[in-house]
Amino acid sequence: MKSCLLVIWVFSMLVLGSCEFQRAELGSTKNPIKLIFVPSIDNKVLDANSKIFKDYLEKNTPYKYEIQIPESYVAVVEAFGTKRADVAGLNSFGYYLAHKKYGAEAHLTVIRHGSPTYQSQFITRADSSIKTLKDIEGKKMAFVDPASASGYLLPLKTLRDRKIHPKETFFAMKHDSVVTKVYKGEVDAGATFYSPPVQGRIDDARRLVLVQYPDVEKKVRIIELSPPIPNDPIVFRKDLSSEMKTKIAEAFLNFVSTPQGKKAFDEIYGLTELKKASDKDYAEMRAMFDELKNVTDKMID
Repeated sequence: MKSCLLVIWVFSMLVLGSCEFQRAELGSTKNPIKLIFVPSIDNKVLDANSKIFKDYLEKNTPYKYEIQIPESYVAVVEAFGTKRADVAGLNSFGYYLAHKKYGAEAHLTVIRHGSPTYQSQFITRADSSIKTLKDIEGKKMAFVDPASASGYLLPLKTLRDRKIHPKETFFAMKHDSVVTKVYKGEVDAGATFYSPPVQGRIDDARRLVLVQYPDVEKKVRIIELSPPIPNDPIVFRKDLSSEMKTKIAEAFLNFVSTPQGKKAFDEIYGLTELKKASDKDYAEMRAMFDELKNVTDKMID
């Protein structure tokens, strides 16, 4: 009898505790705002800089925060559907999925070296017979991975629009791996992210292998760039209050305008500024992904 009473008491405490958590106001200590950063760099660097950001947010907004660093963007997308994500830095395709499935909203966009957009680049060896994009027809080509906007979806759309069909394609899974495959002549061409040179130094995906291959700029050349699409957004759960969205977005903007904030976000995402944005700014990009329905649907299901 005593054991039964104990079980009932424990169950009651768990239920009451659960109800108390559910009733706790979002942004309170018991129910902090879940702020998520998708891994893009070494986790130690990401963890250290995200803690700096958390401290700033808690000093400059009336809310408490919990920083999370999941293993993949897919986990973040699904977290928006279960209210386990309130704000997240997402890649373009992650935002597309989160918006399409759960109505997640873009409220800020990343600025890198003054540009609010980015492009893909098609690359080949300097001594290759490929001179234009048309020359990729019937060739062997490497992409990054199926969920990469700059390393697959955007260049795929570009090739389809031009009616260009490589003979063989495969996924190297990382931007630097694509560059390496091209450098070694293991593929005829590849697609990676492009960033314009900074102070005369290359800043596109080729810079990722400069240590291993110091002559990569001479050995691997750009064939052509894709059309631009907006940089990655900072995404908010749709049913956050307007007041909360405004205060958090303003805190992001203010933090990045400080030397400490600029350094932290440069190390996290390579961004130099943020600016206000909305879902309208990403309408053309979403339409582009919609055109690739047979590809993207496989990642939505």
